[in-house]
Amino acid sequence: MAINLTKGQKVDLTKTNPSLKNIMVGLGWDVNMFDGGADFDLDASAFVLDATGKCPTDQDFIFYGNLAHHSGCVQHMGDNLTGEGDGDDEQIKVDLSKVPANIERIAFTVTIYDADKRRQNFGQVSNSYIRIVDEVTGSEIIHYDLGEDFSIETAIVVGELYKHNGNWKFNAIGSGFRGGLAALCANYGIDAE
Repeated sequence: MAINLTKGQKVDLTKTNPSLKNIMVGLGWDVNMFDGGADFDLDASAFVLDATGKCPTDQDFIFYGNLAHHSGCVQHMGDNLTGEGDGDDEQIKVDLSKVPANIERIAFTVTIYDADKRRQNFGQVSNSYIRIVDEVTGSEIIHYDLGEDFSIETAIVVGELYKHNGNWKFNAIGSGFRGGLAALCANYGIDAE
């Protein structure tokens, strides 16, 4: 049975489940009725981070333009341009056994594509969540609903996997940014140009 997290809550993944290796991170959302007419295109990304909290190289930023980490530890399953339908809108797979030794965190984010041009923000998005599924058993381990705490933000750090004393944990962050993908990239040491 999945653990439902609240903002700021941390939970162990591998200490109590040492065989956990392949996980799927699913992200989902709905667009509110009064969205202003333009299509919403939300994009999930993963930043593969070292001890400094930064991406060692630009190749450690996994998104619709770079779908797989060179180590094979993170794989983005593709860009969903509409977010229509039930279930996960985008998925990112993680193989914990392939995470390089220098990597300590993997941050999962969602941004609104062309938010400024389309005059969109996360105040117009509802029912957003992240969930972590054990790919071997198919069981949902963690579910975190972001709630409706956002208004002007165009990017959100949803949560992160992190290593602690040799085990992997998950932190439900739910922190919003203005400035979209460029602001997130700058935060994690990536040149968005």
